Amino acid sequence: MTAMAAPRIDVDERRARLAVRHRLHPAHRAPDAVDAATSLVCLHGTDPATVYLSAWARVDGFTVADLDRALYDDRTLVKHMAMRRTVFVVPRKTLPVVQAGASARVAATQRRTVVKDVEKAGLHDDGERWFDEVSRHILAALADGRQATSSELKAEIPSLDGAMEFGAGKSWGGLVTFAPRVLTVLSAEGKVVRASNKGSWRVSRPTWTTTESWLGSAIDPVDEATGVRELVRMWLRAFGPGTEADLKWWLGSTLTAVRAALAELDVVEVDLDGRTGYLLFDDLEPQ
Repeated sequence: MTAMAAPRIDVDERRARLAVRHRLHPAHRAPDAVDAATSLVCLHGTDPATVYLSAWARVDGFTVADLDRALYDDRTLVKHMAMRRTVFVVPRKTLPVVQAGASARVAATQRRTVVKDVEKAGLHDDGERWFDEVSRHILAALADGRQATSSELKAEIPSLDGAMEFGAGKSWGGLVTFAPRVLTVLSAEGKVVRASNKGSWRVSRPTWTTTESWLGSAIDPVDEATGVRELVRMWLRAFGPGTEADLKWWLGSTLTAVRAALAELDVVEVDLDGRTGYLLFDDLEPQ
């Protein structure tokens, strides 16, 4: 019996899919910023203006106030440290799988780095103990829904006030404080979130608060394998077809994790001009 050749998906079809699914086509615009973010799994948010520009490109009649309302009033979108140690704006309903499939891994890696650096800088002999202690102080300071900036927390918590030099002798070198780095880890762990922004929509000056107070509850627990699988499924629906390498890069994960997720999903191999790509089994029809 002759094996059937993998379906070929050419460049034009891939572009058509992205135009429609990313809400760029005039006939397929998103009704609001939450839908726009959901259509791409989440929106890249390291540069604060990027999120607003992404929404403007996809939502007719969009205003800055629309996204501010979703982020800070309705809280249907959440700024969260996730894939590739990058800040994304994540739909609230997607947050549990992002936390399990990407953020927790980022948190573990960054925590080890901070612990090592604080010991290397000679600030604390036991970096693990220091990190646990300073984390407790931060969470206590943010209890009952209080919002505070990194500078305010550093002024209140003496053990949080420390820095180390990076790039000695280089033009880009200088002192890097530990307070923002600790908050980055706590955010990736899902314990704190970027709350209200004290800057304009083009400037990031976040306050921080506990996740539970900001969202009304802790992030629902999901196991890592389920989180990775669901992120792969959502990525294929939004960006597919894609290769294993595409998924590995986007997740900031490993090929082992990507292959395990693909093995659990109903996917179909497709030909991407000689490269093997993947689509969900129910997503083969041309766009």
